[in-house]
Amino acid sequence: MKRVVAFTGAGISSESGLKTFRDEDGLWEEYEVTDVATPEAWERDPELVLHFYNLRRKQTIAAQPNAAHIALAGLEEKYHVEIITQNIDDLHERAGSSNVLHLHGEIKKARSTQIPDLLYDLDKEEIKMGDTCEMGGQLRPHVVWFGETVPFIPEAKELISKADILLVIGTSLNVYPAAGLIHYCPPKSEKYLIDPSDVAVSDIMNGLIYLKENATSGVPKVVNRLLEADLKV
Repeated sequence: MKRVVAFTGAGISSESGLKTFRDEDGLWEEYEVTDVATPEAWERDPELVLHFYNLRRKQTIAAQPNAAHIALAGLEEKYHVEIITQNIDDLHERAGSSNVLHLHGEIKKARSTQIPDLLYDLDKEEIKMGDTCEMGGQLRPHVVWFGETVPFIPEAKELISKADILLVIGTSLNVYPAAGLIHYCPPKSEKYLIDPSDVAVSDIMNGLIYLKENATSGVPKVVNRLLEADLKV
């Protein structure tokens, strides 16, 4: 069974009504990124940071998987599919994808500030000041903030290095270290880029098939093509 790796960014979630992590005006929602998404912001005003991510969690819960999420889940009928996502929502899982690696964390989980590896699935929309782990440490959103290490980069490199087919969906390839992952794709792999914007790609993506479309339009097309190709083998 061929291995497909889908590397997804904010563009796939935006079509479910979730805003991208940073709009053109440099704001995240109406907040400065430095005020809500850095370790310094947490030290300075943890209540504001919690409020911001509580809002994002509510938005995620209200959102629904779109045609692109559903198409990727359907690809598992004929391929071994791994999703590597920069998004912190759970739309891939809710669409039915079995193997999802979240590079930047998960909005519906909380992390202990005392023991970073101590994680909790949230059964409510909010984390409040005073919500603690069993060791007494304040809970924070389980997300990777600007300036923090992205822990799953080695695992993501390994997955992409074994890809027979790579789908790059809804990402500008401007956010590092995640953007550098495409350099680990084998040269002989099939490569697809699906994004309506002009995305600069390196020579490593020679042979790339570029669909300059939104995810909900382009992803089902590529998935149907791959499913039909598999039937012909």
